[in-house]
Amino acid sequence: MENLKTLTEPAVAGGLAATLQPTDTFVRRHIGPSPEEVRQMLDELGLDSLEALVRETVPASIRLRGRLSLEGLPADRELGEREMLDWLHGIARQNRVFRSYLGMGYHGCLVPGVIQRNILENPGWYTQYTPYQAEISQGRLEALLNFQTLVAELTGLPIANASLLDEGTAAAEAMHMCFAASNGKSSAFFVAADCHPQTIEVVKTRAGALGIEVRVGDAAAADFAGVFGVLLQYPATDGRVLDYGPVAERAHAAGALVVMAADLLALALLRPPGEIGADVAVGTSQRFGVPMGFGGPHAAFLATRDEFKRQLPGRVIGVSRDRRGRTAYRMAMQTREQHIRREKATSNICTAQVLLAIMAGMYGVYHGPEGLRRIARRVHALAAVLAEGLRRLGLEAGREPFFDTLRVDLGKLPAAEVVAAAAAKEINLRRLGEHTVCVALDETVSLADLDALFEVFAGGDPGFSAAGLVESGQVDTAATEMAAPHARTSEFMTHPVFNSYHTEHEMLRYIKRLEARDLSLATSMIPLGSCTMKLNATSEMVPITWPELSNLHPFAPPEQTAGYRELFRTLESWLAEITGFAACSLQPNAGSQGEYAGLMVIRAYHRARSEDHRDVCLIPVSAHGTNPASAVMAGLKVVVVACDAQGNVELDDLKAKAEKHRDRLAALMVTYPSTHGVFEEGIRDICAAIHEHGGQVYMDGANMNAQVGLCRPGDFGADVCHLNLHKTFCIPHGGGGPGMGPICAAPHLAPYLPGHPVIPTGGEDGIGPVSAAPWGSAGILPISWAYIALMGADGLTRATEIAILNANYMASRLRKHYPLLFTGREGRVAHEFILDLRPFKTTAGIEAEDVAKRLMDFSYHAPTMSFPVPGTLMIEPTESESKPELDRFCEAMIAIREEIRAIEDGKADRQGNVLKSSPHPAEDVMSAEWDRPYTREQAAFPMAWVKERKFWPYVARVDNAWGDRNLICSCPPTDSYE
Repeated sequence: MENLKTLTEPAVAGGLAATLQPTDTFVRRHIGPSPEEVRQMLDELGLDSLEALVRETVPASIRLRGRLSLEGLPADRELGEREMLDWLHGIARQNRVFRSYLGMGYHGCLVPGVIQRNILENPGWYTQYTPYQAEISQGRLEALLNFQTLVAELTGLPIANASLLDEGTAAAEAMHMCFAASNGKSSAFFVAADCHPQTIEVVKTRAGALGIEVRVGDAAAADFAGVFGVLLQYPATDGRVLDYGPVAERAHAAGALVVMAADLLALALLRPPGEIGADVAVGTSQRFGVPMGFGGPHAAFLATRDEFKRQLPGRVIGVSRDRRGRTAYRMAMQTREQHIRREKATSNICTAQVLLAIMAGMYGVYHGPEGLRRIARRVHALAAVLAEGLRRLGLEAGREPFFDTLRVDLGKLPAAEVVAAAAAKEINLRRLGEHTVCVALDETVSLADLDALFEVFAGGDPGFSAAGLVESGQVDTAATEMAAPHARTSEFMTHPVFNSYHTEHEMLRYIKRLEARDLSLATSMIPLGSCTMKLNATSEMVPITWPELSNLHPFAPPEQTAGYRELFRTLESWLAEITGFAACSLQPNAGSQGEYAGLMVIRAYHRARSEDHRDVCLIPVSAHGTNPASAVMAGLKVVVVACDAQGNVELDDLKAKAEKHRDRLAALMVTYPSTHGVFEEGIRDICAAIHEHGGQVYMDGANMNAQVGLCRPGDFGADVCHLNLHKTFCIPHGGGGPGMGPICAAPHLAPYLPGHPVIPTGGEDGIGPVSAAPWGSAGILPISWAYIALMGADGLTRATEIAILNANYMASRLRKHYPLLFTGREGRVAHEFILDLRPFKTTAGIEAEDVAKRLMDFSYHAPTMSFPVPGTLMIEPTESESKPELDRFCEAMIAIREEIRAIEDGKADRQGNVLKSSPHPAEDVMSAEWDRPYTREQAAFPMAWVKERKFWPYVARVDNAWGDRNLICSCPPTDSYE
């Protein structure tokens, strides 16, 4: 039982020195089991120490010798939570938050306090998992349906998804969607030169891997022959509002689809893309109440015509019904998803931006259509006042139609001088050319801000004020409206949900009503295998709303962002040390993006060695589900490698296929520990077999929570890996996003890490950007920084040991009642394990879905269902759960096994039983009629402890088949709210 003391006490000398250490240390708060509970669990396993468990679980050939060395962290003690926050705040204060009028898809905004406090800062909203279990996700699903409806109606297109990662990747997804719709008839995609520069480059990165030619030019003069799609920016990146009707007609005549990257707020005044002729609309909802956060996270959107719904990337929320016929929401068309379709998936998107989509949707609910019009008119009017003032200064501005952004012709005045003069007044302007700048306004701007801008352009006192221009009537009152043909005439957001909650009291109640319909980590353990739903500590979350971190524009000049750069440098060094690699890129803003980036880096490495023909990617069936989809997105051909009966990669099959494809072998994608929950003994041999034939090893870091401090991918043969910061490193899942998926790479791959066209980053020969912002969703990186700083090297290692202990303890208890599918050589599992429920389909007519739904009656979210093996449950408890919580879940599963036994023994009917009828919402249990062959108490309170912590599913079992046949992707009819 050595070293258990370090769970609760700082590792410092005794006496007064120990007494004076911080008392708000964190490791004991993060790790669920107490030292006594650890002893009890080890007794269950027949072991005398955690070290013995690690020896039986992690192969000796890969175990780390010594401890991690994390730069800047004390080696002999833990930081206190306040101490960490003070340190981080000092770093954050190095940032200089100027007034940024840079635009390019990023704008200052006013976050309504009722949304910030009750959604962004509320664990009842940010700790949920992706809503695969619809019955306990109805609040979030309704909120996402609101987002979809808002997007669909503002864009004038009938169907929208429930968010994508950012505007650049949404444009790239739209390109891929148009390519698929064209059936390969052409291979060129046209991009208007006045799109945002980062969007153009992200599209080029994606296109290059797929063999698509990107043509950049003037859309008004372009020949669209041989083009399958056209991307337009609306308004253009320099602010001009152009009439794209003729362009759309010419594109359609040439057989091309039209994609418009649109500004959502502008669409409150501008004719929507669907009315102009667009087939697809993409963009970001950031300015709908989501801080800039130095680039993210923000919810992008994609809307399209109904005929393309099967090609639509990302998730779609639809309206279905439950078993009693009541309205219920669900994720629709899940058969499109990459976990199911693998290399045939339409996208590799796994993490979306759900939390941010909910914020943006609630911004729309709170303001309503009239509120959005007011905000849009005000911003447009401010731009009109600015334009008039600039003209009075003799500058050319706003002669063409605009919304909020002005292109300013400075005449002979050098743009660099104007930008420098603005910076001296803590104002950021965008330089477009030698004598041209751009000014993008937003809802936070005041007349006083315009006066500061006039002083910059005048080089001193302009001789007038913004208020004076307004009061003298020198600005046309029509400036608050748009003129034909650009003006919007169609209504939008007419549903009652957007016209009911405009007081804070009503908005608060609506948010809380929806929150109560969702099960989150604030309710109980969410034991999802491969998803690592661990504590998202409050002290880790606090910094994300600090103005120094949340209000910074991602393209602010480097001299203003020293704090973020210090945070990045430290975090990159920590992640590199933890993984055993030489370099790190923080740009990928989701796990799927990390997979894609890692493979693109490998492809760039091969290309630099004149081996661009290497295009085969080996993927074991035990790999994470997004791997095959990511490989295809990277232009690779997938070859599947078998696994043996113990869940290990079949080494002979791997070697045979590596040999067969040796001339074209690009990479192996391997998840470690495997998705089967096993530390494979032969991982070094697996890597060596790939290297022998010239390939590179990409390791999926989805299961890194079982490795930190115990072994390192860079030590046992991997060349690059991605890390899910929303798993191992404590960024909340947010109900399906945000996430971050940085990649760490060996020295020979470091030169190819992703770059960026606006703010230089990455390797000297870096691939193009994979995300719109240089460091992805930088605004949530402080969460992982804080977690690592608080845990320290020893705390991180102990967390991994306890994660493995918790999983093995639960596996030991449950294997007495359910078949345990895979184990390692010593009979141990890694940090997760798989229970086989397939026999019960024969013996009792019970399937994994029935057990998943019955767990809801015990106030639990189901484990991962039917992945990676159909008919199974994959359970991962994480280190954050206490032994009493683990025991409650085990008791629930054991009780369900007895309910199955009652069916097997003929004591319960194969159809009319408590499992087939689960879950049981309060409305059913309290109904005057009860005709079921089991009691109400068995239905709702199957164990005594459930009464103390009951979470009621909001609806009965949702009819998935009916929902797919009757897809409705916007707010339901008004009468459904009655």
